[in-house]
Amino acid sequence: MPSANSTDPRKSYGIHLWGEGNFVVEDGVVKVDHGSRPSLIEITKRLRESGYKGPLLLRFPHLAAQNVRTLFHHFERAKKEFDYKGKFKAVFPLKVNQFPGFVIPLMEATKDLEYGLEAGSKGELILAMAHTNLGKPITVNGFKDQELISIGFLAAKMGHNITLTIEGINELELIIKEAKRLGSPVPKIGLRIRLHTGGIGIWAKSGGYSSKFGLTSTELLEAMDLLKTHGLTDRLSMIHFHIGSQMNHISPLKKAIREAGNIYAELRKMGADNLRAINIGGGLAVEYSQQEGQSHRNYTLEEFSNDVVFLLKEISQAKNVREPTIFTESGRYVAADHAVLVAPVLELFSQEYSEKILRLKESNPPLVQELYDLYRSITAKNAREYLHDALDHMESLLTLFDLGYIDLTDRANTETLVHLIIKKALELLRNKSSKEIKDILDRVQERYLVNFSLFQSLPDYWGLGQNFPVMPLDRLDQQPTRSASLWDITCDSDGEIAFNIDNPLYLHDVDVEKEEYFLGFFKVGAYQEILGMRHNLFTHPTEATIRFDEEGSYTIENVLEVRSVLDVLDDIDYDTKEIERRIRQMIEDAETIGEHECKDILGELYLYLSENGYLRTINFAE
Repeated sequence: MPSANSTDPRKSYGIHLWGEGNFVVEDGVVKVDHGSRPSLIEITKRLRESGYKGPLLLRFPHLAAQNVRTLFHHFERAKKEFDYKGKFKAVFPLKVNQFPGFVIPLMEATKDLEYGLEAGSKGELILAMAHTNLGKPITVNGFKDQELISIGFLAAKMGHNITLTIEGINELELIIKEAKRLGSPVPKIGLRIRLHTGGIGIWAKSGGYSSKFGLTSTELLEAMDLLKTHGLTDRLSMIHFHIGSQMNHISPLKKAIREAGNIYAELRKMGADNLRAINIGGGLAVEYSQQEGQSHRNYTLEEFSNDVVFLLKEISQAKNVREPTIFTESGRYVAADHAVLVAPVLELFSQEYSEKILRLKESNPPLVQELYDLYRSITAKNAREYLHDALDHMESLLTLFDLGYIDLTDRANTETLVHLIIKKALELLRNKSSKEIKDILDRVQERYLVNFSLFQSLPDYWGLGQNFPVMPLDRLDQQPTRSASLWDITCDSDGEIAFNIDNPLYLHDVDVEKEEYFLGFFKVGAYQEILGMRHNLFTHPTEATIRFDEEGSYTIENVLEVRSVLDVLDDIDYDTKEIERRIRQMIEDAETIGEHECKDILGELYLYLSENGYLRTINFAE
C-alpha cells in the first residue's frame, strides 16, 4: 500500500514503481534525483515565501528531455543489435501539452536529435512552424481543410521538413489543388491507414476498422491512383497508424506493425519509391500504479523498441523492400513525468472534534455514556475491540436519532466521541503490526480538504478514473495513520478522490492550524493542463520551472502566477468594468453603508478581485 510503513524509504508510496528514478525519498522528504537533489518541500516553501499561494505546478524540463533521449537511445541500440538500416525519428504530439513552459524548453533541449512536433489543428501547426528546429520533422494529423493545407505549403516554403498525413481522399484532392495553385515545394505526403488491428484499454477505439481516422484498403488504392495521375507519387513518404494511447500490452502493437509493414511493402511495389517511413503513432504507456501487482504496462522500453525494429526488419527482408525509417509520436511518455502538482491541505475534518466541544448531560442516553466510558478507558490492549464497539454504537445511535429517541446534542456527542476514540486507537496501535492498523484504517477514513480543483488539474481522474501517484512531500520517515479521502475546493460532489481499498492512500494526522502539509500529485504533465476545465472558475495554478545548471544547482524560473478573479471573468467575456461599476453603485446606494465605510469596502473588494480564486492559507514562514 502507498504508505511509509515499509522500512525501505525507497518504496514509500510505491515510488519505486512509478518514480522511474526521477524522484527519491531521503531524510523523510521527496527529492528530485538530479543535480543538487533538492527536495520538493524546499522548492515549495521558497515559492510560498515569495508570496505564491494555492496550488503550484512545478515543471522539470530536464525530465522531458531525458525521456526523449532515452527513447532515442533504445531505438538506436535496437537498430545496432538487429543491424537495422532504417533511421529513427520522432515528434511530440502537441495535443498532449501545448503550454510554452513545456514545448519551448523541450525543443531547445533536443535540437541535436531528429525530433520535432506533430500538429492536429491550425493553431498547433503555427506553433510547430515557430518552434520546430528547421530540418527536423513536422507531421500534421487530423482532419484538414484547404486553409490548413495552405499553411502546410507555407511551412514547406519556409524550409520545414513537413509531412501532411491524409485522413481521407478529399484531403488528398485538396493537396493536389493547392499544388497546382502554389507550385513547389509540395509538402511530403503521408497516408494514415485504417488497420484491422485494434487497440486495447480505454483508447482501444483509436484502432480497428471502426476507428475515426484512416484510409481503408480501397481508399489506399484510390489514393495511389490520384498520386500517379497528378505526378505526386514522389511526395508520398510515410504511412501512419495509431492504435491508442496508454497501451498497457505490447501484443496489439506487434500485430499492427505486421499489418502496416505489409501495407508498406505493397505500396512500395506499386511505385511509391519515396515511401521510406512508417509512423507507428503514440501509445507508449506510462506507469501510474502505486501498488505492487497493478502495473499499467506489461512491457519495458527495451522490449518495445526491440519488437518494433525486429518486426519491421523481418517484414522488409521477407518482402525484399528497404527497411523503413521508424517514426514515433509518443506524447504521454515524454510529457507526463515533467510536471508535479503541489497542493496544500487546508483541513482534516476530524480535527474539529475535541473534548472541549463535548456537551455531555448529567444523564446521557446509555449508549452515549458507554461511548464516553470507552473513550476514557481505551488502552493499547483493548483499542481494536473498543474501536469496533464505538463504530457499532454510532450506527445504533444514529438510528435512534432518526426515530426521535435522542436529541441533536446526543447526536453531536456521539460523533465527537467516536472520532476521539478513532484517533486515540490509532495512536495506541501506532507500533502494532501494519495489518492490524490497516484493518482499522480500511473501515474509517479521514477527509482531507486540499486547495486545488480536481476538474482543473486532474480532469482524467474525473472523466476516466485515471489514478495519479500522490504522496505527502515530507514526514516520510513517519508512519501515516489515516486512510484518506481527498476533497477539492470546488462546489461539486464529484470533486473527490475517494478512499479505495484496491488503491489505498494513507496520510498523516496533522494539525494544519499549526503546521503545513503538502501533497504532491505526480505525472500530471500529459493532457491534464490542456484538458483542465474552469469549473467554479478555478483556473490553471501558478506554475514554475525548475532548471539545473551544469554544476547541478537549481533555479526557479518563469513563474506564472494564477490568474486573478477579474482576469478569469474577462476570459469568459464579461465586461469587468461594468461588473465593477454595478457593484460599486450597489454599495454606494446601500442605506446601511456610510460614506467612510463605503471607501473601505470598495478598497477591500478591489483587493479581492485582484487576487486569485484559490483559498488563502496561513503562511507559517511569516
